[in-house]
Amino acid sequence: MTSSSLATRRLSPLTTPSDLGAIARQEISASLTALLADVFALYLKTKNFHWHMSGRNFRDYHLLLDEHGDELLALTDVIAERARKVGGTTLRSLGHAARLQRIADNDADFVTPDDMLAELREDNLQLVSILRELHATASEHNDVATTSLIETWVDEAERRVWFLFEISRNV
Repeated sequence: MTSSSLATRRLSPLTTPSDLGAIARQEISASLTALLADVFALYLKTKNFHWHMSGRNFRDYHLLLDEHGDELLALTDVIAERARKVGGTTLRSLGHAARLQRIADNDADFVTPDDMLAELREDNLQLVSILRELHATASEHNDVATTSLIETWVDEAERRVWFLFEISRNV
């Protein structure tokens, strides 16, 4: 290969062939990329709380948040690969993710276990809302593969909300 052909290849778009139209590819991949930023933010917050958990229910909460973190981390590759499959690109750096994320960080030195659980419950509810919006976008463009994945992700997020709600009840 010549240096000229290498330069040309570097400038070539990463557009994966798709039967979705250009607008659909752009809207769906951009939404998936923003979702990926949110999932990374929620993953890191979940692990932050997992690492900094304390109190009498430490073991149970520590293990639950580790499980939730594993679920969120497992989503990241699937989301990014879906964005590429529809013909878009995805996150390139932590800075890129930070510019897109809608799930707020928590950098506090200390958060009580009850506040951790409540914040994660609300963040997972926010994620469900984001997923429903993305489902509507994918449905509008007849992207059945993306809608199918999102339906599973909604169920998983609702499960996390349910668990976080139930362990927080004072019954």
